[in-house]
Amino acid sequence: MQQKTQIWLQAFRLRTLPLALANAVMGSLLALSHGAFSWPVFILTLLTITFLQILSNLANDYGDAVSGKDTDKRVGPTRVTVTGMVSISEMKRMIVLFVALSVVSGSLLIYFGLHGLKVGKILLFFAMGAAAIIAAIKYTVGRNPYGYKGLGDIFVFVFFGLAGVLGTYFLHTHWFDIYLLYPASVIGLFSTGVLNINNLRDIETDRETGKNTLAVQYGLRFARQYHVSLLSIGWLLSLIYTLTTFFSWWQLIYLLTLPLFIRNILRIYRHKNPSELNHELKNLAMATFLFALLFGLGNII
Repeated sequence: MQQKTQIWLQAFRLRTLPLALANAVMGSLLALSHGAFSWPVFILTLLTITFLQILSNLANDYGDAVSGKDTDKRVGPTRVTVTGMVSISEMKRMIVLFVALSVVSGSLLIYFGLHGLKVGKILLFFAMGAAAIIAAIKYTVGRNPYGYKGLGDIFVFVFFGLAGVLGTYFLHTHWFDIYLLYPASVIGLFSTGVLNINNLRDIETDRETGKNTLAVQYGLRFARQYHVSLLSIGWLLSLIYTLTTFFSWWQLIYLLTLPLFIRNILRIYRHKNPSELNHELKNLAMATFLFALLFGLGNII
């Protein structure tokens, strides 16, 4: 029983949660800085995002196994379906469970966050929630998984950035601030950077199995330049937002994380062994979470 629990925890890939939760932290702290914050919304947002991220990880594990994209040459963390630690039927049941948990948690989030608002806005958020569940599954599952066509970057930017930050902010405040497109885009760009590291690490095995990520389609040099662009544009947008809304030097506290991003870029260029990128993937994910936390706090202090 204990061994099975450890296997499922491995399949959940809990190390991916800080990156997934960065948008909820950013959106919630910015809402607080504008005088609106709800503890039920905050807790349910964290819970819903956690369920959705685990669902995505499970679907990815399952999809890569049944499609043959996972091989013994894989550099990243060991997958539990292709190795036989979990059967396909067991994985399907767990995916269904996390779909159900996401629906229940998401429905409660919409109730507490949008109670009393017009039906149209409530239906819009239900549609967004359904889209998030479908996107989490269709990344590697189905006849035409978009993750195998180089479209995963768009998914990450939209759901980890724009929808995550702006949606969380609206659930707290019930209004939309056009300037928040800047920090929402920043989290989306940094999150896409994490995906790009994953694709850089797996570029050779993905090419062999026909998983056409952007790194596979355009090559190593492009992927490195693309990575620099994602992080650089993200930092530029951060500074634009800060200068546009400036009221305190505390708003620049997020600059403390800049060395982490610079180090990440340098190591992306200097790495010689794909396995080295496992650490950089985790490092950028944590740097993004810390950035979101300090960025939000800087607007509150």
